[in-house]
Amino acid sequence: MATTTPTGVRGGHAKHGGTSASEGGAPMTHRQIMEALSGLLLGMFVAILSSTIVSNALPEIIGDLGGGQSAYTWVVTAALLAMTATTPLWGKLADLFSKKLLVQIALLIYVAGSVVAGLAQNTGTLIACRVVQGIGVGGLTALAQVIMAAMISPRERGRYSGYLGATFAVATVGGPLLGGVITDTDWLGWRWCFYVGVPFALIALIVLQKTLNLPVVKRDVKVDWAGAFFISAAVSLLLIWVTFAGDKYAWLSWQTYAMTGGAAALGVIFLIIESRAAEPIVPLRLFRNRTITLASLASLFVGVAMFAGTVFFSQYFQLARGESPTMSGVMTIPMIAGLFVSSTVSGLIITKTGRWKAWLVSGGVLVTGGLGLLGMIRYDTEYWRIAVFMAVMGLGLGMMMQNLVLCTQNQVAPQDLGAASSVVTFFRSLGGAIGVSALGAVLGNRVTRYVEDGLAELGPRGAALGHGGTDGGGIPDLDALPAPVRTVIESAYGHGVADVFLYSAPFALLAFLVTLFIKEVALKGASAAAPDASSEDAGAAASAEEPEAVAGETAVRGVVRGSEGAPVGRAAVTLISPAGRQLGRAVTRADGSYALDAPDAGSYVLIASADGFQPQASTVVVGDEPVAYDVLLAGTSGLTGTVVAAEDGAAVGGAMVVVTDVRGDVLATGASGPDGVFAFAELVPGGVTVAVNAPGFRPLALPVEIGGQGVTRLEVALRAGAVVRGTVRAGDAGSPLGDARVTLIDAAGNVVATATTGDDGAYAFADLDAGEYTVIASGYPPAAGTLTVSGGGVDGHDIELAHAGE
Repeated sequence: MATTTPTGVRGGHAKHGGTSASEGGAPMTHRQIMEALSGLLLGMFVAILSSTIVSNALPEIIGDLGGGQSAYTWVVTAALLAMTATTPLWGKLADLFSKKLLVQIALLIYVAGSVVAGLAQNTGTLIACRVVQGIGVGGLTALAQVIMAAMISPRERGRYSGYLGATFAVATVGGPLLGGVITDTDWLGWRWCFYVGVPFALIALIVLQKTLNLPVVKRDVKVDWAGAFFISAAVSLLLIWVTFAGDKYAWLSWQTYAMTGGAAALGVIFLIIESRAAEPIVPLRLFRNRTITLASLASLFVGVAMFAGTVFFSQYFQLARGESPTMSGVMTIPMIAGLFVSSTVSGLIITKTGRWKAWLVSGGVLVTGGLGLLGMIRYDTEYWRIAVFMAVMGLGLGMMMQNLVLCTQNQVAPQDLGAASSVVTFFRSLGGAIGVSALGAVLGNRVTRYVEDGLAELGPRGAALGHGGTDGGGIPDLDALPAPVRTVIESAYGHGVADVFLYSAPFALLAFLVTLFIKEVALKGASAAAPDASSEDAGAAASAEEPEAVAGETAVRGVVRGSEGAPVGRAAVTLISPAGRQLGRAVTRADGSYALDAPDAGSYVLIASADGFQPQASTVVVGDEPVAYDVLLAGTSGLTGTVVAAEDGAAVGGAMVVVTDVRGDVLATGASGPDGVFAFAELVPGGVTVAVNAPGFRPLALPVEIGGQGVTRLEVALRAGAVVRGTVRAGDAGSPLGDARVTLIDAAGNVVATATTGDDGAYAFADLDAGEYTVIASGYPPAAGTLTVSGGGVDGHDIELAHAGE
């Protein structure tokens, strides 16, 4: 047979939707999760490092830049404030845009702020750069929790939260140590405390690009910029008041009334905006859930205790005990070790048991006790006592921090994971910002008073020395002070920092009391039939506290959702006994909710089905309390279509339809019916290529995107294509002539195609439009003839040559 090389033929290219488990809808394996978490944890390491690496370097940084206690506090507060104000915005954006893109943007913002901060020549510039850093860190902190929730079911999330806690611990203990070493190294200096995180951020950027693949649900975007502005303004004004009250002006003064009143007014405006916004930055409806409200309140108090109880450790060890920045970091290891152990162990146990409240309550007790004990230290307290007190506090923080986020994520629907997670993080950061700012001002006042009292005890010599370098809130240089005065300064800072810890303890106690009222909803594992366990469990817990009217004392209720988390209305939900008897039937509402009565405690089978989805059967165990059970239906991901003629739209029956993936592997084949209709069920969502061919028509290849649920519909219009075939013969006997070259030329003189005959002398041209053609075959002389093609079917055209071609 002849081989033909027609000109102008183009191959189709299919768009591929990706092969990651998360994109395909199947649960991610442990290896896939760890690969994706590698970049995420590296980003978190960078975020935490930026906060902790400067802690032990701050006394020297502020002294070098000529700042005082107020500047010291604001270097920390500025980053916390920016993180606090932007955390809800990042969380909301995570519900609207690609989480992968957002976390990469947050890393780039952090890098920009870090580079400029390292070049700062005064405290004002440094504080401004810390604001930029805080914006990036806010994104990294909020998005880490959101992405984990999108990849991992709540039951398994405790296990991976342990990795997050371990990362937090390493960065927290490594940051002060690294910052101290850098500061104590002459050829580096404190500016490298800001530069050192940049390489880690860039590496995290690359790793995330290669390992993190999450589906993006595209929908209309309405970002609540007004809400973001007013909440930022309210928090900023509040912190400015807290910082300067008692120093620049009295606590009870017109400035206090103006600032607190202004902050309250801005807060009211924010609430009004949120109640009317289509896509609020902080969905107020979330606070109808008691667990979310209480967890947010507990996070606020934990933030005060956590940040205020850790930020001032560097001042204690360097200014009260005369240690170097490096040793200051080493001495905080007991607290970090406690945090590391408790967060890791609690995460593993929660994964096995699904129970988390005991850890929250125990953590509240330990944090309160640890801060209370630290409130009794002085500059000359034995270090082993301080180490024990810090370890107790660290154990408590490790039990509370991640588990407050975890219990919140277990109470919301998938589409609210970002907002709910960021709300808890927001209140924790807000508490930290308020705590650091307020207690920093308190520390400055207390130190000044203790210095005055100590110098007065030294008599006239002490009075002549003024404030010993603390006048105006300045940071003293201990090495430049005489021994008696140095002891006074060390004692003042030891007592002042202890007061800060003591004032933080009541906030930790409040956090403990709030956790007592949080209702525990056990974390559920992934359902074998559910492709996205995290969505199922989050939704199940969310429905646990929805007000439903249920007739029976025991019941099953929940929400039916599709694979992308959207509620499925009009779905049929049936409850049957193990023997197969129908006990109840319900049809879901527009929000996907359902409620069914169960006759008694026991095991039942729940069946859910809806048009365009694969039905699902699950076993539910009903006890004495109503059971919350959400159902996640996988879309059928079908493909159906019609093959028609392009010229007149007539149905083309018997057309062969082939579906291939991006690698060219065949996924499905079939023929169109007499009406031109074809259909395939249960295709993998993503990009495919659909190729269609039929006799008398030109083949066609189309790129098609198969949706995650429902049926994708397609119409294929085939252009008619005629076939010309014949045999080249030569000589008196008319024998078939091989290797003869045949050329087809259209009416305009363009070469349409060429062919070389085989041993049988046959040639063929396919996919020809209707029209007049000239067929030329090589020979001596060459033979040429005209040919009229109708545009469909097969036309025969034999060619006779007098002699074989040269």
